[in-house]
Amino acid sequence: MSTRSKLLLLFLGLILLLAACGEKDYNGDFSYEVSDFSYTNQNNEQFDSGELEGKFWIADFIFTNCETVCPNMTSNMVDLQKMLKDEGLEDVEFVSFSVDPEHDTPEKLKEYAASRGASFDNWNLLTGYEFQEIKELSIKSFKTMLEEAPDSDQMIHGINFFVVTPEGNAIKKFNGTQPAEMENIVQYLKEVY
Repeated sequence: MSTRSKLLLLFLGLILLLAACGEKDYNGDFSYEVSDFSYTNQNNEQFDSGELEGKFWIADFIFTNCETVCPNMTSNMVDLQKMLKDEGLEDVEFVSFSVDPEHDTPEKLKEYAASRGASFDNWNLLTGYEFQEIKELSIKSFKTMLEEAPDSDQMIHGINFFVVTPEGNAIKKFNGTQPAEMENIVQYLKEVY
């Protein structure tokens, strides 16, 4: 075998090896790499994206002063948390990003979620950043909108729950305001887990 043939075989083998090391096919609808972050959670502790490596996680965007969708979304997240625990998937993590960091202190976030029955074993509600920073994360990493409502203390934001892979890519979204979607998330995670 010629040196050129050996090099070609070596090159093809290397390509196959690299392809095998890529992200698992989770049958997602898209793949958006979630930027690294380090924010403050409901316990007033630093929480960063590195703590989620190797785990599936569910992300959403809420704020405690929300007069429309957030209370329902948070209640649905509580239900989803319980459903996944019942299915033996209690190591799935939950991350809620506040879209109103100026007003949402760690204490407010903790009280807000606790009043709806949240368990904080695997759920971090995050704040401690500037609005522009969370807007950028929302748009660039999750491709979901975020704007301040004019002449109001309300925020205009997406209503989806995002499934994020152990490799840190958002791959699927579900309507976080619809209770029936929680069962769809459970079924999806059971298939890809």
